[in-house]
Amino acid sequence: MSKVKILADSSVQLTPEEIEKYDISIVPLTISIDEKTYVDGVNITREEFVREMDSSKDLPKTSQPSIGTFMDIIDKVPDDYTDILALIMTPSISGTINAARQVADMVDRNVEVIDTEFTDRAQGFQVIQAAKMAQAGKSVAEIKKALDEIREHTYLYMGVTSIENILRGGRLSRFAGTLSTLLNINLVLTVKNNSLNIAKRGRGRKTIEKYMNNVMEEIKGLKNIKAVGISYVDKMDYVNELKAKLEEIIPDVPLLIRVTSPVIATHAGSGAFAIEFYTE
Repeated sequence: MSKVKILADSSVQLTPEEIEKYDISIVPLTISIDEKTYVDGVNITREEFVREMDSSKDLPKTSQPSIGTFMDIIDKVPDDYTDILALIMTPSISGTINAARQVADMVDRNVEVIDTEFTDRAQGFQVIQAAKMAQAGKSVAEIKKALDEIREHTYLYMGVTSIENILRGGRLSRFAGTLSTLLNINLVLTVKNNSLNIAKRGRGRKTIEKYMNNVMEEIKGLKNIKAVGISYVDKMDYVNELKAKLEEIIPDVPLLIRVTSPVIATHAGSGAFAIEFYTE
């Protein structure tokens, strides 16, 4: 019988209760702010990081987990687990998956690395399903098939109200020339098939609000939404508006609202948020 352990990197959006309930191991990323180095979720919370970021002189720097960090987590997995599945964020955000794959080749365990093609709560949808199935004794093949289905039907929309961080971080480098000449530019980004793309750009917050109204209409028209997440960096005003709209149009669908991870906050910048959901 299979006994599968689920690992995820710390960009994933999970509550402490979910991590404990589903016995998920988290591999932390490293963050540096004004020459101070922190380990995500170990010696700095998400809320503390955002406060540090908003008051820092320079853009924080994020680092993928070291091979040693991955190995330390794997070493703690009891020997009776037949397999270890590492569900890692999209490489369009971080090179974390490369470190995970190196470790998988080095250790004397059955470790398989899954590219979730997402991050944050969109990644969390896959992690939770994998962990539920692992606890039910499902095989790696059965879990992977279910994750393929979730991935195919997952949506992630991100609103960015300040483009400085995301341009300086190089995550939209191919658009830098056109975006950097525009003042007060706001963006709506989508993540799909390991690609971070601009869905809408324009001056002022109304650009985002108009696009998100269309997203709300899209959600209203879907009958089989399984879960929704809203993650944000540091401002709750518009997040609360989205929350109220979602509770009105899909009151019975689970909704999680939490501060995003340091790696996402660093690249997205102050005022950013994301809405994520998946369907059957």
